[in-house]
Amino acid sequence: MIKLTFCLTRKDGMTREEFQDYWLNSHGPLVRKHAKALHIKRYVQFHSRDLPDTDPLRASRAGSLEKAPATYDGVAELWWENLDELRAGTQTDEGREAGRALLEDEAKFIAFKTSPLWFGEEEVIVG
Repeated sequence: MIKLTFCLTRKDGMTREEFQDYWLNSHGPLVRKHAKALHIKRYVQFHSRDLPDTDPLRASRAGSLEKAPATYDGVAELWWENLDELRAGTQTDEGREAGRALLEDEAKFIAFKTSPLWFGEEEVIVG
């Protein structure tokens, strides 16, 4: 299983609530619409929450909260059965059009320069 992990930061001028609402209620359905053309097997959104334990936990890893890296507004995970399926989604006109539509929509709410992404494979330790 190949997974794309995309750590998301919202565009300037958006609140976290606005970002997450758009991501869930506008972008999510768009991904669902194009999933077949792109051969996406699974798509999950992980929405960040500001919980009381967050800052002490972040500070414990960096030595202080001031030195802790910024948090993300969310994480998107997309799965493909294998590399061939991932590539197949980009080999048709329908897949290329779907990819362009998703990228254009992402530009409305994601700050790309502070939103890293990468491909990888899971190694399940528990579960």
